[in-house]
Amino acid sequence: MRHRLLILIATLCLPLGAAAAEAPVVLVLGDSLSAGYGIDTERGWVAQLAARIERAGLPHRVVNASLSGETTVGGLTRLPALVERHRPAVLVIELGANDGLRGWDFAVMRENLTRLVVQGREAGARVLLIGVRLPPNYGASYTDGFQAVFMEVAAEQGVPLVPTLLKGVAEDWSLMQADGLHPTAEAQERILDNVWPTLQPVLAD
Repeated sequence: MRHRLLILIATLCLPLGAAAAEAPVVLVLGDSLSAGYGIDTERGWVAQLAARIERAGLPHRVVNASLSGETTVGGLTRLPALVERHRPAVLVIELGANDGLRGWDFAVMRENLTRLVVQGREAGARVLLIGVRLPPNYGASYTDGFQAVFMEVAAEQGVPLVPTLLKGVAEDWSLMQADGLHPTAEAQERILDNVWPTLQPVLAD
């Protein structure tokens, strides 16, 4: 008991900056859907995730490493430096949409996502994979095959999966920006609602 009390006192006496540095990090590695393209980034679902984590009484700090236009190749290039800098406890991978929009081969995307998951685990992080759907104009065969990649990687690697980030959003044009690809600010809480039920158990693990 005395030992635990001393630890608690020592923790409370830490400078605020040191306490923040000790908080477990949730690193979000995504593309424009997570970077808040076309909206105030403070209204994006990742920014709202930080507030929801705080309300849930969890100690985690969110780092948003998402970039508009990012691909799985770009994610692989950036991930080593990101995990070295932030030492994430949880890695959220939301990549692949731009691979699909470019019509990349599924095998390449599958390999890249697998490597991202493995690198995250090797860095000591618990990994959550987030999938997306492509617009219907890409054809049923390609869009179905594209989304299957996320399910295959999640199953093979044994990681939790959010199958469709924009579920209930992409189908509602009032929640999409004029380009038909990016959600509005008003859609961000619904997007977070798609992620939270799968992410929360990972945070509590």
